[in-house]
Amino acid sequence: MMSLPIDSVLPSIQNALADKHELILEAPPGAGKTTAVPLALLNQPWLGAQKVLMLEPRRLAARNAAQRLAHNLGEPLGQTIGLRTRTDTKVSQTTRIEVMTEGVLVRMLQNDPSLDGYGLVIFDEFHERNLDSDLGLTLLLEARELLRDEAPLKVLLMSATLDRLDLEKLLPDAAQVRSEGRAFPVEVHYSAPWSNSQQLPERVSEAIQQALANETGSLLVFLPGVAEIRKVQTALAGKLDTCCLVTPLYGDLSIEQQQEAIQPAPKGHRKVVLTTAIAETSLTIDGVRVVIDAGLSRTAIYDPRTGMSRLHTQRVSKAASIQRAGRAGRTEPGCCYRLWSAEQQDQLAPQAPIEIEHADLSALTLQLHQWGCHDPSDLQWLTPPPKARLEQAEELLTKLNALAQDSSGAKRLTPCGEKMAKLPLHPRLAHMLVVAETLQLAPEAALLASLFSERDPCFGQGSELAKRLHWLRQHRSHPTAKRIIQQAKRLCRTADAQDNISDNALAQLVAAAWPDRIARGDGAGQFQLANGRQATLPATDPLSRSTWLVVCDLGGRADQARDTIWVAQVLDHQLLNSELAHLTRTETTTEWDEQKSRVAAFEHVVIDKLVLARRPIAMTPDLHAQALCQHIRRQGVDVLPWCEKSRALRQRVQFVARQATDWPDWSDAGLLASLDSWLMPFLGSTSRLSSLNMAQILLSALSWPQQQALTEKAPERLTVPSGSSLRVDYNTHPPVLAVKLQEMFGCTETPRINGTALTLHLLSPAGRPLQVTQDLTTFWQNGYPEVRKEMRGRYPKHPWPEDPVTAIATAKTKRHLNN
Repeated sequence: MMSLPIDSVLPSIQNALADKHELILEAPPGAGKTTAVPLALLNQPWLGAQKVLMLEPRRLAARNAAQRLAHNLGEPLGQTIGLRTRTDTKVSQTTRIEVMTEGVLVRMLQNDPSLDGYGLVIFDEFHERNLDSDLGLTLLLEARELLRDEAPLKVLLMSATLDRLDLEKLLPDAAQVRSEGRAFPVEVHYSAPWSNSQQLPERVSEAIQQALANETGSLLVFLPGVAEIRKVQTALAGKLDTCCLVTPLYGDLSIEQQQEAIQPAPKGHRKVVLTTAIAETSLTIDGVRVVIDAGLSRTAIYDPRTGMSRLHTQRVSKAASIQRAGRAGRTEPGCCYRLWSAEQQDQLAPQAPIEIEHADLSALTLQLHQWGCHDPSDLQWLTPPPKARLEQAEELLTKLNALAQDSSGAKRLTPCGEKMAKLPLHPRLAHMLVVAETLQLAPEAALLASLFSERDPCFGQGSELAKRLHWLRQHRSHPTAKRIIQQAKRLCRTADAQDNISDNALAQLVAAAWPDRIARGDGAGQFQLANGRQATLPATDPLSRSTWLVVCDLGGRADQARDTIWVAQVLDHQLLNSELAHLTRTETTTEWDEQKSRVAAFEHVVIDKLVLARRPIAMTPDLHAQALCQHIRRQGVDVLPWCEKSRALRQRVQFVARQATDWPDWSDAGLLASLDSWLMPFLGSTSRLSSLNMAQILLSALSWPQQQALTEKAPERLTVPSGSSLRVDYNTHPPVLAVKLQEMFGCTETPRINGTALTLHLLSPAGRPLQVTQDLTTFWQNGYPEVRKEMRGRYPKHPWPEDPVTAIATAKTKRHLNN
């Protein structure tokens, strides 16, 4: 067997796992960790007769790794080396190493948290940080802590890089081993700056032809998705020599097609492998020494505004671009053509986002509840799932009848949710299967679930769901159809699906998965969905004139108001009154009529945000009050008939509330938030808002002790040294007291209310401002002499003593004082 760079550290790996229960192995692509490490650990004394689990991020990587391991042992797959994926299982009683996708581990832990019989779990390519790998590691660590004290389960994390893997905090006792890779030099060629994705097929086609003319060996071409792979295949048609084989490589291909791309080119031939990001790190493709990188990747990012995951095409990260280029130097010196400029390379993000931070978390949330965890913060996470995303996931699971509140208000799994959690499907499709049992449509639901789990075989050929089912019947030997049918049989072994399922049955099934995507159309291709979104169908689509649909698949951009419907099923409106009536609810709403200045009440039958029926109902005092509150919330509190007295009362309470927590918030926002408690009781008996006595209403919202305290802590008026009782203005903070300067003679300190020094507006005898101060003592000393000098000539009839501190405060003239 050919030596590998990893061979030099295998003894260190063996020794580390003999002494420790966790090991972090950093080994770059090409080091041989996937094929060498599991076999090197198979006969270790600490493992004994226990088995090894090795996790791969993708089905293709898992299958390829398992086959290479079995090949290295000279055995067929299924003996010492086994394979477990969602669609394929090959294990036997002699299997010692099971290679599987990361999602399979989560289900194994749910069935047996102790993982009895297994001694080591290997997370391969852990730097990819898939959602399933993060969840699997979290559940594994808790299960090991609770159930594996006597025979601890060992964990090995293998990563091409430890960048942003803060593993020391999660696994502080873990040993670390680093292996050098075997990377040959790769010459990188940059292109002119590029940003127009519509030019992609032509640019990639030109780069391929240039590389074939200038370089030797096979080519690995990175493209963002399957659509681009097909376009490049079309662009290359008739332009390459017959010795050049163009082979696509992506996850939905058959095993035979994938192996054709991975295997070396036949003698005398060269290969052009058109691939997605699937080939970045976890696969070795023999004979490749040239990489062409379009610099784009496609990621499913959950859009919290719409509740849907959308595919975003974006620039690759700098780390991914380095990984891709490295594929050209696996076996000999190579070259990489990057279809962007060197300046753009410097602008790339260092790393791609971690999936748990942007993904749909409904499946993760369902698994956590199945695990018995109702608060994810109780678990150990490398990256905790975002709280807002978890809340949205729980909202969807509640709509799907997977979760319900118990007597304590906590969300718990329902019997339906328990069944859903055991199915290897997205919660939407799992709910469809559970509902199908009661409808005696389990085989049909299994076929639909398998169909929706694969790439749409009729994409771009119309939106009718029935067309997809017809395609399956007509192309049973097609690799995609065979895979869908086999998966359906694994999900439901009772019987084959009917060849001609009725439209009503289809509508019931898909509505169980997408109740929030029931849609009403306008007859011209425009549809309103129950979730509040709008969607369209082209006029040429047969379903564009439908009145009611259930939308199974749609897409669009997050910055657009309308989505495009890709797959849908016609819905008979009568089902909403019968078999699907459980999806509807009745709610009473009120509306304000601006022209008539009155409210009206209506009863609506709705599905989520979609109104199915509406009828007027009699107005009751409660509904009247609710309607007025809604009107005030829309218009703001300024629509209420405020007067000087009510405004002053609000300001006084706000002043006190600054210093005490047990007082109400009477700001605009605070009043709007508490309308139901302080205002609604007065609205049922009034016909017009203008008739409300706002001061009396506000005063009644205060308790008697608060009313008494308000007089003390925020008095309406304050007596000044002259004996005058003056109003305090609480509109600003600190409050303002406007007083004629002569009325403050003899006062040496600034007046205070509830400990707060007032802002004094000292006025002339004519009531004009002379000075604004919060420090009366300093004013008498420094400011008053200048004011006296200027004012005594202007107002000679009023007193302007040299020493205001010893003078008598007065509001009168000197003549009145002498009398």
